[in-house]
Amino acid sequence: MSPTPNAWLLVAAALDAMAALLHVGCIVFGAAWYRFFGAGERMARLSEAGDWRPIVVTSGIAIVLSVWALYALSAAGAIAELPLLRIGVCAITAVFLLRGVGGALYAAFGAPAGVAFWWWSSAICLGIGLVHLQGLMQVWARP
Repeated sequence: MSPTPNAWLLVAAALDAMAALLHVGCIVFGAAWYRFFGAGERMARLSEAGDWRPIVVTSGIAIVLSVWALYALSAAGAIAELPLLRIGVCAITAVFLLRGVGGALYAAFGAPAGVAFWWWSSAICLGIGLVHLQGLMQVWARP
């Protein structure tokens, strides 16, 4: 897209990759990490019991976030252009923004337990989404 990679999208890619690595950390370090990051007591107990479901769910999230990091790098101009790049990065940005706003609304009006998790995770998703959005606006503003 550009000879100089877009700094905002590079930061977005780093944030996506960091989120993916934190999810991998939950798999590696188990129940304590699931509890710390607010995944819920059920996920923590399943992890302690050696159940396969936390690994599958968390691996899926880590893979998706890793792909999103690659799309942010591609949109930044740091790696080759990936298929459906504009649609993909717009969708990724929308997911982060909607999760941020939707999670905050859920925390405010419907969350029965774990409200702190919903506030924190929503703020993080909203922040990551805004970083993606700023990068996209800059990249698309260029001729």
